[in-house]
Amino acid sequence: MAKKKQTRHKSALKAHRQSVKHTLHNRRIKKDVRSAVRDVIDAAKAKDVKQVAELTAKASSTLDKAAKLGTIHWKAAARKKSRLAIAAQKMISGAAAAAAK
Repeated sequence: MAKKKQTRHKSALKAHRQSVKHTLHNRRIKKDVRSAVRDVIDAAKAKDVKQVAELTAKASSTLDKAAKLGTIHWKAAARKKSRLAIAAQKMISGAAAAAAK
C-alpha cells in the first residue's frame, strides 16, 4: 500500500484498493462468460447436438450470474443469451436436416 502523502486522502487510497479488487473480480467473471460461450460455439462446430444443448444452458446460467453480480448489464446478458440460443438452434436444426437426408 502506498504511504499516505500530504495530497492523498485515506478515502482515496481505500477507493483505489477497492477498485483494484473489483477489477480483478469482474475480469474473472467476464473470462468465465467468454469461455462458456466459446464452448458452445466449439460444440456447435463439432455438430454435437446433445453437448450444445447442455453447454447453452450452462452459458445462460453464467451470463445470468454475471448480470446478477453487476459485472455486465442485464440487458447485455439477455441479448447475448438470445443470440447464443438462436445460433445453437440453427446448428441443431441444420444437423437434424442433414441427418434426415
